[in-house]
Amino acid sequence: ILTCKHHDGFCLWPSRFTEHSVASSSWMDGKGDVVKQIAEACRRHGLKFGVYLSPWDRNHPRYGFPEYITYYRDQVRELLTSYGPVFEIWFDGAWGGDGYYGGARESRLIDRGTYYGWEETLRLIRELQPQCMIFSDAGPDVRWNGNEHGIAGDPCWATYTPRVRDGESAVAPGTTVYQEANQGHRDGRHWMPAECDVSIRPGWFYHAEQDSQVRDPANLVDLYYQSVGRGSSLLLNLPPDRRGRIHEDDVRSLAGFRRILDATFAHNLAAQAELSASNVRGGSALFAAERVLDGDRATYWSTDDGAGEASLVVSFDAPTTFDVVDLREYLPLGQRVDTWALDRWRDGEWVEFAAGQAIGSRRLWRGAAVTTDRVRLRIAGPVCPAISEFGLYRQPQ
Repeated sequence: ILTCKHHDGFCLWPSRFTEHSVASSSWMDGKGDVVKQIAEACRRHGLKFGVYLSPWDRNHPRYGFPEYITYYRDQVRELLTSYGPVFEIWFDGAWGGDGYYGGARESRLIDRGTYYGWEETLRLIRELQPQCMIFSDAGPDVRWNGNEHGIAGDPCWATYTPRVRDGESAVAPGTTVYQEANQGHRDGRHWMPAECDVSIRPGWFYHAEQDSQVRDPANLVDLYYQSVGRGSSLLLNLPPDRRGRIHEDDVRSLAGFRRILDATFAHNLAAQAELSASNVRGGSALFAAERVLDGDRATYWSTDDGAGEASLVVSFDAPTTFDVVDLREYLPLGQRVDTWALDRWRDGEWVEFAAGQAIGSRRLWRGAAVTTDRVRLRIAGPVCPAISEFGLYRQPQ
């Protein structure tokens, strides 16, 4: 997700609606387009491309007046019609303040609930790119998780009902009781999964004096378990340096992060075990316990209606050691599991070693190494479960 325009108003593409852009810079003799280069690079490397467009603009002379909204939507249209498919558009809750608005150094505050006319802007996005996910603390597709530490709540429900903060006029980006977004609402009105954002450095922009403060691979792995491992997505900020490149220290940390994840999830230990379930829906092989090991997110183990409490047992021929458990639900049927627990077989009886609420997109448990020849997953919910994946893994030493 590229920050195409931040609060300063400078555009990384040659916008037709302002001179405050790369077209007025010496870079590539004013012929460059950062957005185009990044979008094309994403396609070459098989990555989806997203855009950030700050609602606040500390440069535009008409910010705070109706004319600016026309300008802002014109730029939304430019970004969504000039660079191919956009998978996510990212809005923050910028509400105005001090700026250099066309040379007028002053403070301009707005009513965030009404000024931007978000309903019309969202309709424009749906028209131009129907598959594009819209992010903000108010959604409507993906919600901010309520902090910039990269940590989701525990539990973190995918369902959520944004509430307007006291003193604000309407639910809109920047007006919600965002603290509630960290865990979401089990009975939330909307399917609005969380996204955790955090920077690889102390700040969001590059500063040479922070080269020694880049998050190390182990820290990034911790963030992964506390975001992706709780059903959220993780947005990791990478600030380019003054060369326009990701600094070598950041790259080394990212590569180490990737190596740890690859080594951890390279081999599912449960794949060599036998599975049994307390109940299988209709006794059908379509919903058998083995579906959680077939590597297909579109298949799942399920039970008969009324069997909201169920268990799955993984049995090994010999004691096996793991320290990561991976659980996933089949999301087209919703988030069905309320609670989960994990037991190991020890000295002739089941002993619980982990428990929690919510599975959703992905639930990762990581803890002290467990050695056993049997593991049991217990789940409970208001309806029969749909568990698409189950994994046991060992982290690299």
